[in-house]
Amino acid sequence: MPSPAIRYNAIMTAIDHPHPSTIQAPGPHRFTRSDYYAMADAGLFQDCRVELIEGEIIDMAAQKDAHAVAILLLQQALHKAFPEYLIRCQLPLTLGVRSEPEPDFAVTAGMPRDFLGTGKHPSTALLVVEIADTSLRLDRGRKASLYARAGILDYWIINLRDHCVEVRREPTADPAARLGHRYKTLTTLRPPESISPLANPAAQTPIADLLP
Repeated sequence: MPSPAIRYNAIMTAIDHPHPSTIQAPGPHRFTRSDYYAMADAGLFQDCRVELIEGEIIDMAAQKDAHAVAILLLQQALHKAFPEYLIRCQLPLTLGVRSEPEPDFAVTAGMPRDFLGTGKHPSTALLVVEIADTSLRLDRGRKASLYARAGILDYWIINLRDHCVEVRREPTADPAARLGHRYKTLTTLRPPESISPLANPAAQTPIADLLP
């Protein structure tokens, strides 16, 4: 795998930049989804797991054993709760010109081929779930604000560090929030409590069934 410096230099030369006369004051370069796809086509992310969050290319954390087990547990629970919906595992959501996160799970309407050839992915979901250990700060911060801005009504974090599930709901605009949006409510659930998704309140899942 190329070093971060080599990867950065390759990224910066893989896209078109403004003419020098149009360059403004120094600041971080924010990539668009088009830039992101061009880099992927150039092979810059080979053997890397990355996602695009508000113009930044974020390296995704390695999956430890607990994370892998949590994925399998979530798959079982979500297929039971949403038998007629798509359960997208670590696949992109298109949430703006500069954001294409790949949440651990997103429950969406539609069929697998609906977005084939469109150059984009679903822009909303009934439920988004992130499994967090080393990514906890990102999932609670920028990603929570991003999902709130996109109008995702139900956002769960499977918190492996604290052995609980954090449920965020009621997205709202808030100028003080990082991306101008946040969730009004946060509920932390632990065994032996249960959880039901907003989109299917009848589906009761014990919290213990979601935690490794």
